[in-house]
Amino acid sequence: MKPRRPYLLRGLYDWIVDSGEVPNILVDAEVDGVVVPIEHVRDGQIVLNISPQAVRNLNLGNEFIMCEGRFSGRSIELVLPIESVRAIYCRDSGQGLAFDDEDMLTDDSAVDSIESVSAPRASQTEAKPAPGKSDSTGSKPTLRLV
Repeated sequence: MKPRRPYLLRGLYDWIVDSGEVPNILVDAEVDGVVVPIEHVRDGQIVLNISPQAVRNLNLGNEFIMCEGRFSGRSIELVLPIESVRAIYCRDSGQGLAFDDEDMLTDDSAVDSIESVSAPRASQTEAKPAPGKSDSTGSKPTLRLV
């Protein structure tokens, strides 16, 4: 069988957009083939808003997610291998899915490796800097799924 992750990503993306929410993805920027603006990567991760209003030419393929995004006023072509996507969730409600590396397996026994997540809402969460890092810059904290 084919890996489930690309199909789950497309299904959840559609569900989030159809629900009037903003789809965010958590990306492991250290995976080979990831092309994102390095200045926005924090602790090896980047959270991207992939809503139709935020990106252009979104392609949710079986092997890559590709689109154009704007960062600090400049357009950047984003390339995200499917295995680099660690989670997809609604920005406001936090509902979505987190993925394990096993989700890329084609074996049916990996079904239990997909975990439902309900990320805390920003208004209810106290941002904590990573060990040894200061959050005095005012930048948004990176969502960490455990």
